[in-house]
Amino acid sequence: MSANSRNWILIGFIGLILIGVALILLPLVTQLAAAPLPPTSVPTVPPQRLDQDPAPAVPRVSVGNARAVHELKQAVFVDVRDKEQYAARHVPGALSIPLSELESRLNELDKAQWIITYCT
Repeated sequence: MSANSRNWILIGFIGLILIGVALILLPLVTQLAAAPLPPTSVPTVPPQRLDQDPAPAVPRVSVGNARAVHELKQAVFVDVRDKEQYAARHVPGALSIPLSELESRLNELDKAQWIITYCT
């Protein structure tokens, strides 16, 4: 048997191993991707301010809590970046109210709802 034939046999064997591994891992990866996120505790009151908060009058919400209330539709998300940044990427369902317009457009928000603003 020539060296070229052995190389092709080796390549075929490695290919079969890779296909087998893919067939074994594919259901596991699919199951992990479809699995819901672990439940997080959703705060019933706005969270405490952080000690190093640059804007101490504004309560902060952790990313985990924000994600949980977004999934449960328990808050209104307001993107305060400019319209171009909002158009490029934003939280699904978020309202676009640029910071420069926020004060004049406050009447568009339901003050009875939890309003979470973000700018990143």
